[in-house]
Amino acid sequence: MDVSIRQATTQDLETVSGILLEAAHWLNDTGKPMWREEEIVPERISSDVSAGVFFLAECDGEAAGTVKFQLEDMVVWFDIPQHDSAFVHRLAVRRKFAGGAVSTAILRWAVEQTRLLGRRYLRLDCAATRPRLRAIYEQFGFTHHSNKQIGPYFDARYEYDVSEHAPRP
Repeated sequence: MDVSIRQATTQDLETVSGILLEAAHWLNDTGKPMWREEEIVPERISSDVSAGVFFLAECDGEAAGTVKFQLEDMVVWFDIPQHDSAFVHRLAVRRKFAGGAVSTAILRWAVEQTRLLGRRYLRLDCAATRPRLRAIYEQFGFTHHSNKQIGPYFDARYEYDVSEHAPRP
């Protein structure tokens, strides 16, 4: 599967929100709620899309997934220096493209962007109570950094040291 990743534009706002909402509804239906709907509706994410921090993964021109890629995160990673990291949030894949290829392509892209920016770490977080999701990140190469209570969420925080990993093909 050929996956390309591009920066989302304001014209992609409904698409980005739609992917996030689809993932949130599926997770809720399977008993693994992740995001509250009001957090990912177009009105709530429009400023981030306008700021250029959302990206779309496309397969043959069709939107397959999305991710928020940022260079600062004072909410989840408030206790670390920000200058040596990039941060991934809101990674979601449409059910039609589920299976790992799209999410792996997104993570590889994020690692490469982190490397190109001269940053040492790519960091992300997920619910600490999601062992299967945590295992996916660990199998990719992320290492557990710490657990933190972030508002209503108890999160496991992960980091990927790009300086320790050779670029992936």
